[in-house]
Amino acid sequence: MYKTVVKGLFDKLLALLLLLLFLPFIFFTGLLVYFKIGKPIFFQQVRPGYKEQLFSIYKFRTMSNEKDDNGMLLADEYRLKETGKFIRKTSLDELPQLLNVLKGEMSFVGPRPLLVEYLALYNEEQQKRHDVIPGITGWAQVNGRNAISWEEKFDYDVWYVENQSFLLDMKIMWMTFLKVIKRSDISSSNSVSMEMFKGSTK
Repeated sequence: MYKTVVKGLFDKLLALLLLLLFLPFIFFTGLLVYFKIGKPIFFQQVRPGYKEQLFSIYKFRTMSNEKDDNGMLLADEYRLKETGKFIRKTSLDELPQLLNVLKGEMSFVGPRPLLVEYLALYNEEQQKRHDVIPGITGWAQVNGRNAISWEEKFDYDVWYVENQSFLLDMKIMWMTFLKVIKRSDISSSNSVSMEMFKGSTK
């Protein structure tokens, strides 16, 4: 029962409450992106959700659209400036995903929705991460986020799918709050963004 009706109702009520509560932060972040990074304010990208159904995820943009002399986008480390780093470290970029939760496309807790091109790369076990609605935060995020390997992330995701409960969700949300306060595990050790997943050998 919790995995469906109760969790969905809880998610939507909490999302509506937080949207109202964080409205000043949403407005402030939108202005910050507009004047410091530029238009568009929001980053939208198609991601696979529950049972691999596609939806558009919303975030505040954190990187500029700077290009080289050939018209190609510069590497992430050159397009992610101090404003973008601040927005990421404070997790303000995730606030627009409250709209995804209201629409029922995402939950507060669940495996993060990743790139569509990863779908063909998952092994049978890793594909189980799509057996639940994706989340703003998840078991993998509170156990390392971008500081752990893809295989470790997927192991945490599948464990969550097989063990989810209301108490576990409350624990993950509390751990997420602490990590946001401490601003920990934002990036991998090698780059400003997580390296692309290229498939698992196991």
